[in-house]
Amino acid sequence: MRTSLAVLAILAATTSSHAQWTLLASNTTADLRGIHNVGNGVAWASGTNGTILRTEDAGYVWQSCSIPPGAEKLDFRGIQAFDANTAIVMSSGPGDQSRLYRTTDGCHSWKLLFANPDSPDGFFDALYLNPADKNGDLLGDPVQGSFRHWETSDQGNTWSPTKLRGLEAQKDEGVFAASNSSMFIDERYFLGFVTGGPSGPRVLTNEEASETEAFKSHKLPMKSGSQSAGAFSIDERDRCCWIAVGGEYTRPDDSSGTAAFTHDAGKTWHASTTPPHGYRSSVAYDPTTKTWITVGPNGTDISTDDGKNWQALHPNAALHETPDADRNWNALSLPFVVGPHGRIGKLDETALKH
Repeated sequence: MRTSLAVLAILAATTSSHAQWTLLASNTTADLRGIHNVGNGVAWASGTNGTILRTEDAGYVWQSCSIPPGAEKLDFRGIQAFDANTAIVMSSGPGDQSRLYRTTDGCHSWKLLFANPDSPDGFFDALYLNPADKNGDLLGDPVQGSFRHWETSDQGNTWSPTKLRGLEAQKDEGVFAASNSSMFIDERYFLGFVTGGPSGPRVLTNEEASETEAFKSHKLPMKSGSQSAGAFSIDERDRCCWIAVGGEYTRPDDSSGTAAFTHDAGKTWHASTTPPHGYRSSVAYDPTTKTWITVGPNGTDISTDDGKNWQALHPNAALHETPDADRNWNALSLPFVVGPHGRIGKLDETALKH
């Protein structure tokens, strides 16, 4: 969604005893909005002005990648990688400013794979590539009244529009390209995404991305009523429990309507009893500590009861922790978090153990 271009400063957090985020050196001033932890010390990040970063040593050193040809002014909102050499980066912008590029040589060179064909109205919002096979999905804002969805079966080399039903959009409804986490796909190939806009946020789901079954739509009990309000991010734990976060990004300190949860695989949704203490653009589950983490411009919150209640985390001055360590982050791919002005942090899981 275009209105998300103006926002995205999100956070990193700290408890009273340990810092959740250890700040890392990125050697860039770009606003970072894409992050993907591949594992085994490999992670990729992306952001404004064609910026792409890579680490092979768990974040100690971040390498600046070459900029794809013609991408010097593009805003790379999402990145998905397979290993230290292979990754696909997604830019978000009107029309053909939404693009996908691929590298297979550790980001020394890039190939343009796909440019948005829906000019001037198309806008890429979220990219997902399954590391276990060659399938992937790409989600875009509505064109001619319906959300756009493409799929790949060859690891992203080619993309085809799908014929999935139930993708009709409500008036002025869109998807926020805030952190490449507005869409999720689990091991069953269960596809879901969240929306925002004046008509009120929804979650749309489709089992196995089936063309024989239309998307199901559920209203979310979250902030609504404006183009800048709604659900920005969604994640799933063990099929049963999903959490959506968001709010009104022009009012980052407003805590009302910032999170909703379901404990029955999306059948019923409830507003969080104790919500995060401000607008949030990304949420993720840490299975090691059994803790949900969400970040936004004014802080970090955690939940240990699958989204019903959230607790704000703050830096501890007595431990000489950075005063703003709990804020100004945009996106999560645990253990990493990224934000504006080149900020990158890494989770200290010992701080979340209860």
